[in-house]
Amino acid sequence: MTTESREPTQETEPAAEAVGSEDAQQPQAAASDAVAALKAENDNLRDQVLRTLAEMENLRRRTEREVQDAGRYAIASFARDMLSVGDNLRRALDALPAEARAAADSALTNLLSGVELTERELLKGLEKHGVRKIAPSGQKFDPNLHQAMFEVPNAEVPNGTVVQVLQEGFVIGDRVLRPALVGVSKGGPKSTAKAADETAG
Repeated sequence: MTTESREPTQETEPAAEAVGSEDAQQPQAAASDAVAALKAENDNLRDQVLRTLAEMENLRRRTEREVQDAGRYAIASFARDMLSVGDNLRRALDALPAEARAAADSALTNLLSGVELTERELLKGLEKHGVRKIAPSGQKFDPNLHQAMFEVPNAEVPNGTVVQVLQEGFVIGDRVLRPALVGVSKGGPKSTAKAADETAG
């Protein structure tokens, strides 16, 4: 009987070892799952931190650029209003013909000199704050800086050249404050000119 009683206990020992090894594997699997979950969470948090840092850097740069633009272009509306004052001063000076200026008495001459000086000081003050005059006469028409009011038939200059300035334009920094109102040449077609040269030759 002793041998019989020992045999069943020997058979149950391997079964107990198998159950014990399964119990040992379960905590290891749970621990590895927990480690994997923590790694995934860590990666997710690292990604969020990097994205937040990138967003903060972009925000800092954008804010810095906006502050610079605000400083540079803060006077744009004021300068635009002052341009009409300068235009009126120029109109006042142009209203008096050259013959009348030559025959003017000293009081009128002093008045004209004062208006000219005021116009120069106004333009100098605007230029001091970054407002520059566009001088387009003789240049190629640029739709970013000029506004074409009419075309002038003129075969002597290339097509699209500014031949007349009705109103001067101004820029502030790299932005157009007011486009120049211009007349643009409409030169003869190149093919017609070549054909005329060939027939003449």
